[in-house]
Amino acid sequence: MSARITAATALRVLEQIRHDRRTIALLLIVPSLLMFLLDQMLGDLQFDRLGGPMLGMFPFITMFLVTSIAMLRERTTGTLERLMTMPLAKLDLLGGYGIAFALLATVQALVTSAFVFLVLGFDSAGAPALIILLAVIDAVLGSALGLLASAFAATEFQAVQFMPAFVLPQILLCGLLVPRDQMADWLDAIASVLPLTFAFDALDAVAIDGSDLGGVTGEIAVLAAFTAAAIGLGALTLRRRTA
Repeated sequence: MSARITAATALRVLEQIRHDRRTIALLLIVPSLLMFLLDQMLGDLQFDRLGGPMLGMFPFITMFLVTSIAMLRERTTGTLERLMTMPLAKLDLLGGYGIAFALLATVQALVTSAFVFLVLGFDSAGAPALIILLAVIDAVLGSALGLLASAFAATEFQAVQFMPAFVLPQILLCGLLVPRDQMADWLDAIASVLPLTFAFDALDAVAIDGSDLGGVTGEIAVLAAFTAAAIGLGALTLRRRTA
């Protein structure tokens, strides 16, 4: 694996996105706007209860969408196929994409978190820095899963369809709408292996219960494992071509 090739790939992806104003708006403005709407709908008391978990959900969703569509475009336009004819490792290529989208995810989560804490006045029982860290981790996870999802779509429309097929069930089952202990046993069993469940549990523990880093270390480890697994599986979908 070459650090130079990985960095060059990441810079190319970031340069492409820099010229896409709509994507930048989706990344940096839409999550904050959604949090504002949520605040106006719920009021201060309910927003303080749901704001923490949603601070991780919205960046996860938008990064999943942007990454899956952007990566699919690279596949369908032949860019990936041309790159795979070159003497570079799969990890160089996917690592570059992963770094680029992880940087975007970090910026997005930081912007959204700053808006929620500084403008909306979100009151968290736990440390704001830890909530921001979890929001960043969730956004990076969304990027990794988006990279993987792009391998199973033939068009951008199909990529968007992964939202209701893959992301929405996780939102419904994670405990955000109905506590998991009130669900049927088989639904709780499914929820217990979904990545957004661990993301929700960690954010809820910090924002509502005031947990510190030690209290959510397990959830962070699981989210990191999901991220690494998604990137690894994504690498398997890349096919080496001969020039």
